[in-house]
Amino acid sequence: MPVIHFLDVTNRDGVQTARTGLSKFGKTMLNFYLGRLGVAQSELGFPSLFHEVPYVRANVALAQAGAFGELRLSGWCRAITADVAASLSVTAEAGQQAGRLRHYNLSISTSDQMISHKFRGKLDRDAIIAEMTAAVAVARDGGAETIGVNAEDASRTDDGFLLEFALAAKEAGADRVRYCDTIGGDTPERIRERFAKLASAVGIPVETHCHNDLGMAVANSLSGAFGDLDAGQDAWVNTCVNGIGERAGNADLLSCLLAFRHGFGAEDRATIGDPVDLSWARRLALWTSYAFGQPLPQGQPGVGRNAFAHESGIHADGALKDRQNYELYDDDTLGPFPADWHAREGRVVLTGEYGGKAGFRHVMDGLGIEVTDEELTFRLVQLCGAATGKPLTDDELRLIAGYPDQLALLYPGLLD
Repeated sequence: MPVIHFLDVTNRDGVQTARTGLSKFGKTMLNFYLGRLGVAQSELGFPSLFHEVPYVRANVALAQAGAFGELRLSGWCRAITADVAASLSVTAEAGQQAGRLRHYNLSISTSDQMISHKFRGKLDRDAIIAEMTAAVAVARDGGAETIGVNAEDASRTDDGFLLEFALAAKEAGADRVRYCDTIGGDTPERIRERFAKLASAVGIPVETHCHNDLGMAVANSLSGAFGDLDAGQDAWVNTCVNGIGERAGNADLLSCLLAFRHGFGAEDRATIGDPVDLSWARRLALWTSYAFGQPLPQGQPGVGRNAFAHESGIHADGALKDRQNYELYDDDTLGPFPADWHAREGRVVLTGEYGGKAGFRHVMDGLGIEVTDEELTFRLVQLCGAATGKPLTDDELRLIAGYPDQLALLYPGLLD
């Protein structure tokens, strides 16, 4: 029976968002949370980009050490052979063969709009397919276990060329085709029909990648996934935590999870194939808001301040009698609110960028965190505090203490 998988792209598409950002340690922490939440895959970023290299190496090592559970890490590349080869070279240096980055998404534009007004004569349709298939071949020959091929601006690509592109990707060795609603203009009925038609004709999953310019990213993601299921294929749903992303954002991870679990008619036919543990949802959402410096809207599904708040007479009366009168799912399933050491009121001693050993030991002892390599862990706390520019959270301190040797790879030359 076909199932639904989640491929979160916050560490690639989300961090591209204008007027915000995330440190490499923050991106690492996000992979930790995605692993705890139980999604299938994290698109960790750009392996061929020079300033991502230490981060990729550290995260490959952390994955090997079990820090992210069963989470798969994937890299994003332009569908250009030189970029793919550079990415394979970087990850090959990260460790032994078994520890290399093994999953990739390769991207190229397919719409006439992009061909005419972005490529401007440099590429036509034949050249796009030639570039893409050559890139897939390099990735496959380089040992990639799974390859997704991205049709950027697929929602504005005509059916005929989209099918030709997808068939060529499959023949070259791709496992999935990512249908990018790049400018967020698709609609639920249309995208479901297009996904069902394309997935049936090609015989591999068509991956959703929906932007929120019309406020329909989550609805389109569900509909696209149902199109895959209609065709007898697994669905792969791209998401970003808290809906962050280019312009108006991407499909929100938690909203998609909740919709598949609790949406009327959805829960009967949508089987989630990932070991999702929603008890991490609140911690992930609130940490992401803190790390990105983007407050959660009060009405954010599941995790906003008002998501389970009632005031009006009829609603309050009904909720007091039975919460199910006015609540679709249980607040408790989303996990506890974090009570981080750094957020304590009144007198508190912290550890961070400019802290010393006494404060470091006080905090770690107070949190019951076992430190196996005090000097390395202490210096990492300073470096990670400097990188984030914020007080470190309890979970961040736990990750640092638990995997100091792997996290040291984030900072080559500084901890020798």
